[in-house]
Amino acid sequence: MPFSRADLDAMDGALTAAVEAMAKLEAGAIANVDENRMVGHYWLRAASLAPEASLRDAIDEAREATLKLAADVREGRLRPEKADRFTAAVVVGIGGSSLGPMLVCDALGTEDGVEVSFLDNTDPDGADRMIARLDLATTLVVVISKSGGTKETRNGMLEMKSAYEAAGLAFGRHAVAVTSSGSKLDAVADAEGFLARLPMWDWVGGRTSVTSAVGLLPAALAGVDVPALLAGAAEMDALTRRAWSDNPAAWLAAAWRLAGDRAMVMLPYKDRLQLISRYLQQLVMESIGKKLDLDGQVVHTGITVYGNKGSTDQHAYVQQLLDGPDDFFATFIEVRRDRAGSSIEVEPGVTSGDYLFGFLRGTREALLDRGRGSVTLSIPAVDARRVGAIIALYERAVGLYATLVNINAYHQPAVESGKKAAARVLALQGAVVSAMGREPKSAENLAEAAGSDDVETVAAILRHLAENGRAEVTGGPAPWDQRFRAPEA
Repeated sequence: MPFSRADLDAMDGALTAAVEAMAKLEAGAIANVDENRMVGHYWLRAASLAPEASLRDAIDEAREATLKLAADVREGRLRPEKADRFTAAVVVGIGGSSLGPMLVCDALGTEDGVEVSFLDNTDPDGADRMIARLDLATTLVVVISKSGGTKETRNGMLEMKSAYEAAGLAFGRHAVAVTSSGSKLDAVADAEGFLARLPMWDWVGGRTSVTSAVGLLPAALAGVDVPALLAGAAEMDALTRRAWSDNPAAWLAAAWRLAGDRAMVMLPYKDRLQLISRYLQQLVMESIGKKLDLDGQVVHTGITVYGNKGSTDQHAYVQQLLDGPDDFFATFIEVRRDRAGSSIEVEPGVTSGDYLFGFLRGTREALLDRGRGSVTLSIPAVDARRVGAIIALYERAVGLYATLVNINAYHQPAVESGKKAAARVLALQGAVVSAMGREPKSAENLAEAAGSDDVETVAAILRHLAENGRAEVTGGPAPWDQRFRAPEA
C-alpha cells in the first residue's frame, strides 16, 4: 500500500482512540445510538465477556440448542412428516440472514452434512427453480428474520409453504424459525407448529450475526466444524483487542483510511472463498456507507466492495485494474494448500495449484509495478478455524474504521428509506388496480384516477401487471400509445 510506517505513526492518537472505543463497545456501551442498543456480536464466541449473567447464559444455551438441533436433523432423530430423515435444507433469509451463512456453507460444507440451499430473494421464478430441485418430503426449511416483518423473507416462507401444501405436506412439520421472541415469525412458528425456534437478539445486527444461530445452524446442518469456526473467531478477537501497533484489524482499518476514496477489490484465489466479496459487500458497505457522522455533519463516507475470484479475475477486470483509473486497492487472499491430497502435474514439475499461486503473485507484482495498492491475507488452508478468523478480522476492522471516520457502523437508515419507498409503490399499484376497469385507459388517465402525478411509475406498474396476466394492454407498440384495462373475470 502506498504509505509508510510514519503515516501510521501519525495516526497514533486516532488508532488508540479507536481501540479504546471498541473496548467500551465490548463492555456493553450503547454503540447503536439510533436504536439505543448494545452491540454484542463479539460475545457470541466468548460469552464470558458479556456484561450480564443473563446474556452469558442465553448465548451458551442458544449455541447448545443450535448444535443439538442440527445433530438431531443430520442423525435422523428429528424426522420429517412422511420420510425417515431430512437430506436437504433451505435457508429462507436475506442480507445478514443469508450472506454470511452462505459463505460459510459454501466454503466449509462437508459430505457429512445435509445439502443447504438459500432462498434469498422475493423472485417467484427463483423460488420455482429451487423448489423444482428439491424433494420437499426430505427438506427442512430454516426461516431467519429478527422481526419477522422482512418482506422478502416473509414472501419466501409463503412460497415454500405453498409448495409444501401443494405436495400434500404440512409446512410446520418441515420448518424451523430463527427469530426474536415475540416477533411476527415467532407467532407464525407457534401457530403452525414449527419443529423448533432459535433466538435472535437486538444486540446482534444482521450483518454481524454469522456466529449466532443465524449462521451456526446452517453451518452445522452442512457439516461445518462449528466449534472450530467459533474458536478461530475468538482467537482473532483476542489478537485484535491489542494496542494498534500489534493489532491486525487496526492495521487493516488504517490501510483503508489511508487509501482514501478507493474501492476495495476482493481477489480470493480459492473457489471455496468466491462468496467472500458478496459477504463483505454488506458487512463493509452497509456499515460504512453513511451520509452523516456522529456529530450530524454530512460526510458521505463509504468503501465500495466488489470482486470475484482468482484466477477468473485475470480474464475479467484485471485489465482495468492495471491500465484503468487508480481508484481502488486490491485484497488478495492466498491459500497455500492446494488440495487435501497430492496434485497431478499439468506440465513437468508444475501443478494446477502452482499456476494459481503464480497468477496471484504475478498479478500482485503487476499491480505493484503500476503503483496500485494491495493487501494480502495468507492462510495455510480454508478450514473452519481460518474462516472464523477472517470473519472476526473484518468485523473488527469495520468497527475500528468507523471510529476513525466518526460514523455509526451499526445502523442502516437508508435501507429503511428504500423499504418505505417500495411500500409506496405497492400502495400505488393497489390504487391503479382499483381504478382500472374494462374500458381501456392510458397510463396518464390511470395515474390521475389513482391520485398520483408519477405517470412513469404508473406506466411501469401497468406493464408489470400486463406481463403477469393481471391487466390487458391494447394499442401500441409505442408505450405512449398503449391502453390498459382489467382482464375479464
